[in-house]
Amino acid sequence: MTSKITLYSDESLIKEIKLYAKEQNTSVSKIVNQFFKNLLDSEKKEHPKSTITDSLTGVLSKSSQESYHDYLEEKYL
Repeated sequence: MTSKITLYSDESLIKEIKLYAKEQNTSVSKIVNQFFKNLLDSEKKEHPKSTITDSLTGVLSKSSQESYHDYLEEKYL
């Protein structure tokens, strides 16, 4: 099922993307759909859910985090 969406953008950008779509033998709608799919897929890959990671969140105290930060600065800067 498809639905309609209205997007507002700079007029010159719209002209450029329409020209690009024509050159690629596709439509602006297909380009926008692919963009959104890629965006959502990359978000899922960057932030996979992990119960192990979730269980470790907040384990380090503030002073331990600062010490580790200092260690990394000394090592890499």
